[in-house]
Amino acid sequence: MLQKRWALKKVDEELVVALQEELKIHPVLCRLLIERGIYTYAQSKDFFRTVKEHLHDPFLMKGMQSAVDRIHNAIENNERILIYGDYDVDGTTAVAVVFSFFKSFYSDIEFYIPHRFAEGYGVSQKGIDYAIDHGFKLIITLDCGIKSSALIDVANQHHIDVIVCDHHMPDEDLPKALAILNPKQIDCSYPYKELCGCGIGYKLISAYAIQHQISQDIVDRHLDLVATAIAADIVPITDENRTLAVLGLQKVNTNPSIPIQALKQISELNKQFTISDLVFIIAPRVNAAGRMDDARKAVELFIEDNKDKAKEIANQLHDDNNDRKEVDRTTTLEALDMLTDNESHEQLRSTVVYQPHWHKGVVGIVASRLIDHHYRPTIVLTNSNGKVTGSARSIKGFNLFDGLNQCSELLETYGGHYFAAGLTMMEENLTAFRKRFDEVVRSMVPEDSFFPEIEIDAELQFSDINDAFLRILNQFGPHGPENMKPVFISRNVIDYQGLSTVVKEKHLRLVVYQNGSRTFNGIGFNMADKIEAVKSRKMFDILYHIEENEWQGNKSIQLKIIDVR
Repeated sequence: MLQKRWALKKVDEELVVALQEELKIHPVLCRLLIERGIYTYAQSKDFFRTVKEHLHDPFLMKGMQSAVDRIHNAIENNERILIYGDYDVDGTTAVAVVFSFFKSFYSDIEFYIPHRFAEGYGVSQKGIDYAIDHGFKLIITLDCGIKSSALIDVANQHHIDVIVCDHHMPDEDLPKALAILNPKQIDCSYPYKELCGCGIGYKLISAYAIQHQISQDIVDRHLDLVATAIAADIVPITDENRTLAVLGLQKVNTNPSIPIQALKQISELNKQFTISDLVFIIAPRVNAAGRMDDARKAVELFIEDNKDKAKEIANQLHDDNNDRKEVDRTTTLEALDMLTDNESHEQLRSTVVYQPHWHKGVVGIVASRLIDHHYRPTIVLTNSNGKVTGSARSIKGFNLFDGLNQCSELLETYGGHYFAAGLTMMEENLTAFRKRFDEVVRSMVPEDSFFPEIEIDAELQFSDINDAFLRILNQFGPHGPENMKPVFISRNVIDYQGLSTVVKEKHLRLVVYQNGSRTFNGIGFNMADKIEAVKSRKMFDILYHIEENEWQGNKSIQLKIIDVR
C-alpha cells in the first residue's frame, strides 16, 4: 500500500478553551465538537441528545403540497400509481419505504426498478413504456428523475403525471414534472439540502400522513431502511440525516423490520449494529442484487412481511454478494496486473483500464480498490451492448464530473459528482479519451496532491483514554461524511515486552504503552509490513480510532490502528 501523509486538522484553540469552560469535558472532546461546527452548550446538547423533534416540517420542501394533493387525488379517483426507483441501496430502500406506506391503505399501486444492464441508471424508456402500456396515471420517481426531462415529457404526452423525488444536483432546466421534491433546487427553502433519495421519500410519506391523519407508526415502520440508505449513499451525517440515522439505528437494534432481521441473521453478528455494519454488512448484500442479477429482489425483500419468505430472499442476496466478491477479486487482480511494471502508466496522472469481458456490476468497486494502490483518478471500463462503459472514482482535489465535462466531445453519456461517476463512449474514442482525460487531470490537480492524506482530529495521550472518555466519544456517532470517526495520534509509544505480533500473516496485533501508561491492545488490518518498525524497540507514532472490543462477554478499549511510523 501507498505511504500516506499525515495532516493535523487546524482549529481555533480559543474556541476550544471557551467550549471546555462551558461543558467541563476533556478538551480533546471539545476540539472534536469545534471541528464539527458546534460552538455552544445548546448546540452540544442538541448534538448529543438526538430526538425526533429535530426533524424539519416536510411541507417546507418546495413542491410537497402539490405532491401530497396529487397522490391523494389519485387515490380518491382509483388511479394506478407506479413507484419508480434506482437499482442501488438508496433507490431500492426508497421504493420500499414509499410503496409499503401507500400499499397499507391503497391497493392499485406497483413498483418498478430498471435493470442495471438492460436499461441503465434512472428513468428508462422501457419504464415509461411499461407505465403507458399498463394504464398508470401517476409515477413517483425516487432517487432519480431530476435529469430525465425528455422521458418525463413522453409521460406527460400520454397524460401521466410525474412526481420527482431526487437528491442529485439539478440542471438549470428542470423536468416538466407535476412536482419536484429536491432540496437542491435553487428556489427551495427547505433548511437541509443533503437528504438521500430514501430520505426524501420518507419526507413525502411524512407529509401525507400529517395531512391525512395517518399513524406515525406506519410512517416509521421502515426507519431502519432509511438509516441503511443514509449509510450506504455516503451522504453527510449531519442535521436531519444524523437524526434519521440515530432513530433508524435504534430500530435496527431494538425492533428491526422483518427484512433487516433476515439480513442481520445471515451476517451471524450477534451484537449492536453500528452505521458501519449497515455500510459493510447490509448494503453490499442489497447492492449485489442489482450488480449481479435484478434489483427487484431487494425491494421484494424490503416489503416482505413473512419471515420465512424474507429469509429465503435474503439468502439469495447473500449468494449474489458472494458471487460479486469473487468477480470483484478476480477483476481487481487482473487490473492490477495490467498496471504492475507498466512504465507508460507510471508516467500518467490518471488510471484508465479496459477489458471487454469485465462484469459491469463491479467496475466501480474495482476503481476504488485501484486507488488504494495507485492514488490517482481512476476509470475502469468494460463493454456493454457494443459500447465502452464503466465507472470512475476520484481523489481529493479532483472533481470527476467537471473533469469528464472537459472530455464530453469524446463521450456519449456521463454523469455523477465529485468523487464518483459513470460514462459511456464508442470504442474508437478510447485512445483519444485516455490521452485527453490525463491532460485534464494534470491541469486540475497540483503535483503534490497525488499522495493520500490522513486527516488527524487530535493528539491524545494514552493516560487520557478511559471508560469515561470513551462513553462521551461514542455519542459522536453515527459516523460518516462531515462526522467521520475521529482519528487520533499518539506519539512516542513503544511495544510492550515484545508482545506485538503479526496474526494470520497479514494483520498487525499491537500491545503498546506510552510514557509509563497502562497498555493498550491494537489491531491494524493488512499492516503486517509495519512489524519491523514496531519491533525495533524504538519509539514510534500511531494513528488510530478508539473502539470498544467485546470478547466472551468482557468489554475492553481497543485501538484500531490506521498507520504507524
